[in-house]
Amino acid sequence: MAERIAILGAGSWGIALANLLVENGHSIKLWEFNPEEFRKLKETRTLEAKLPGITIKQEVEIVNDIGAVSGSDYIAFVLPAQKVRSVCTLLNEKGVASDHYINLAKGVEIESLKRMSELIIENIPNAIPENVATISGPSHAEEVSRAVPTSVVAASVNLDLAHEIQHLFSNQSFRVYRSEDIVGVELGGSLKNVVAIASGIVQGMGCGDNTTGALLTRGQAEIARMGERLGADPLTFAGLSGIGDLITTCISRHSRNRYVGEKIGKGEKLDDILKSMVMVAEGVYTCRAAYAMSEKYEVEMPITSQVYQVLFNDKDPSEAMSDLMGRSLKEEVWS
Repeated sequence: MAERIAILGAGSWGIALANLLVENGHSIKLWEFNPEEFRKLKETRTLEAKLPGITIKQEVEIVNDIGAVSGSDYIAFVLPAQKVRSVCTLLNEKGVASDHYINLAKGVEIESLKRMSELIIENIPNAIPENVATISGPSHAEEVSRAVPTSVVAASVNLDLAHEIQHLFSNQSFRVYRSEDIVGVELGGSLKNVVAIASGIVQGMGCGDNTTGALLTRGQAEIARMGERLGADPLTFAGLSGIGDLITTCISRHSRNRYVGEKIGKGEKLDDILKSMVMVAEGVYTCRAAYAMSEKYEVEMPITSQVYQVLFNDKDPSEAMSDLMGRSLKEEVWS
């Protein structure tokens, strides 16, 4: 059955999903906040800087007034994580609500250390755990937009909602699994971006496959430790939203987080790298939040700690590597 779906955020991921959902027979409104970017999208129906070669389908209605998404059956947040709270406020100011909310942002709010579904539930009056879900997994927009086979996970405490979302999004090139572990799915999708920066750093330093393999494995272990501390199922981190997304983000040429790390590993400065980018590297912001979470919840996260020191305290990557390798020896445990 055709549903009315609002996509908040007209970046590469928002456009890829808008096209996918139109192909699935749904009515789509795509919201762009910036008036100038909205005008360009309306005129050209392309976003060449972020998604070259892809045209926004004519059936997608592009809007600039968030009030225009009123009456949607589903509202999807396809935004930078640090913008989710302010967009919730905009929805409230316009009196816009929906029966269902879907989060597709990957991150943790720096100030509150809240996951995205928590922000939606806390800041939208009719949002409750039973009508909020998150979609996460290895899903670069550059590939989804070209119908490259992709699998993700829809997570909600309400499995009926997760089941609905499976059918909304799934087609021959996009397969959706379901889960009740929204905590684990969100944390896996968020914290892996920090490890992706670390992966880029070691690549930029000229390290080899041995280093990358160890980094991904131990990075996943500290993500799982944090997840268990916050009530997630450790098995979730062995799935698509865990190890699947981690591997993809750490090795892909599309990964913005890996790109940032690689530049740092080659000696460039973070501010200069970010100024040169047209897309958001969520891991830079998530690293601040993850570091604060490790201290607040007393969870050992040595890779996250060293990435934090390199990004924000100008620590030399070689020194960070030496400190990681030189820690006291221990038994290998998953969490």
